[in-house]
Amino acid sequence: MLNIALSSLDSKSESVVQKALNNLMKGRTTLVIAHRLSTVVDADKIIFIEKGNLTGSGTHDELLQTHDMYREFATQQLKIKEGAL
Repeated sequence: MLNIALSSLDSKSESVVQKALNNLMKGRTTLVIAHRLSTVVDADKIIFIEKGNLTGSGTHDELLQTHDMYREFATQQLKIKEGAL
């Protein structure tokens, strides 16, 4: 669990850590718990939990199309333009 440790990093340092983690995760099943969508956007499967309830699952693109709260988070965090959905 690196979420709190990563939250204090600047964007450049976070990118370096994310690249290292991506290399470590290749070819492995990995459970990632994240508040920042940039951490999981390339995952094979994302599980979205709201108030303790599983409310959606799928790839980033699938959730953008089908899950209102995920789409709202993605729009805010990833600077996705409304027309790109």
